[in-house]
Amino acid sequence: MVKICGIGAGYVGGPTMAVIALKCPSIEVAVVDISESRISAWNSNKLPIYEPGLEEVVNQCRGKNLLFSTDVEKHVHEADIIFVSVNTPTKIKGLGAGKAADLTYWESAARMIAHVSNSDKIVIEKSTVPVRTAEAIGKILTHNTKTKGINYQILSNPEFLSEGTAIQDLLNPDRVLIGGNQDPQGLDAIQKLKAIYTHWVPQDRIITTNLWSAELSKLADNAFLAQRISSINAMSALCEATGAEVSQVSLALSKNTKIGPKFLNASVGFGGSCFQKDILNLVYICESNGLTEVANYWREVIKVNEYQKSRFVHRVVTSMFNTVSGKKIAILGFAFKKDTGDTRKTPAIDVCKGLLGDDACLSIYDPRVTQNQIEKDLSMSCSGVKHVNVVGDAYEATRDAHGVCILTEWDEFKTIDYERVYENMVKPAFVFDGRNMLDVDKLRKIGFIVYSIGKPLDQCG
Repeated sequence: MVKICGIGAGYVGGPTMAVIALKCPSIEVAVVDISESRISAWNSNKLPIYEPGLEEVVNQCRGKNLLFSTDVEKHVHEADIIFVSVNTPTKIKGLGAGKAADLTYWESAARMIAHVSNSDKIVIEKSTVPVRTAEAIGKILTHNTKTKGINYQILSNPEFLSEGTAIQDLLNPDRVLIGGNQDPQGLDAIQKLKAIYTHWVPQDRIITTNLWSAELSKLADNAFLAQRISSINAMSALCEATGAEVSQVSLALSKNTKIGPKFLNASVGFGGSCFQKDILNLVYICESNGLTEVANYWREVIKVNEYQKSRFVHRVVTSMFNTVSGKKIAILGFAFKKDTGDTRKTPAIDVCKGLLGDDACLSIYDPRVTQNQIEKDLSMSCSGVKHVNVVGDAYEATRDAHGVCILTEWDEFKTIDYERVYENMVKPAFVFDGRNMLDVDKLRKIGFIVYSIGKPLDQCG
């Protein structure tokens, strides 16, 4: 039996290994992590992350060919193939601080693999890493096991998952990318990994490249997606100034087959763990290679995203008579997108920070994010959370509020009884739709003053 070990039981490692176990019942899959609480959660009825369909997959495989363990060294030692899905955050100090990826966890994993291994292994980069990371990892592995005569092959197999649809992305991927050395040993390792994916992925969706192309493709992928979001958000500002409607502009663009419809929804801004981190990493790589103009180009994508969030806060404050001091503002949605509980780099943090900076009182509701997580995120970004109240439903959040901010596109926010909400709010009652998901005309008929991103301002009451 082939044995696979996945190092890292987070948003990438857990779901990826679970789906491999589901589709390859003859392969033994172990997911390992040094966090006892995280592994305990994976072994419980309350998984540490929320993804639609994940619980069903785990329940089907756990205890059969899928296990979760803190005995990292044992399972790495036994494995034939090792997927490394550890965190690669942006460095906060030292060379490249604020831009470069921090590979501390990756280096630690590589040194541990070298220490416990006694047999040939394929080591797979699943985390998003800078170009030529495989070269550095290869040096650590080979220089620490010279006397053992072990052969390591390093592959890049980046994830292309979207939180909220991760299981479907794994079950029915639009492509699987595998990069490796182009010598006989590297090509053989590529074929071994490809054979695993062909259990359920059509061969024409499996792309094989050299290592460096695969590593760069992941950064480029996220940069291009974030660029589209910032592009349509930039257009939303122009729409508001000129009387155009961004949804109509988006529709017109989407019908151009060279552009397509994806990632053309204007919003309060992008969030999540990847986009900003990977663009900053790309900026650093460009600067390190003397490509200043290219670095500046990608840096602007992040600047527009920051501008969009501050523009939203400015609109809230100026619409409400230039002050929100002492006013209750309902925040509907805190996760960075629907169908996930992830709050990393969520626009809601910056919006809340901006409103709290003007002494607003916030009442926050999100169906998936816990009170502890919200308070933790805001306490790290703001001076305190004494004016923050986390509540259990949208009606409680909006009761006696002066304004409502929609910051996550949860489906349930479309079906709220807004007449009931209006009756229980302070008048005039404002709605600030940061996701362009509500029927603006219907809200105005109820009596709300509505601001929706990318809609003409002369219609906003």
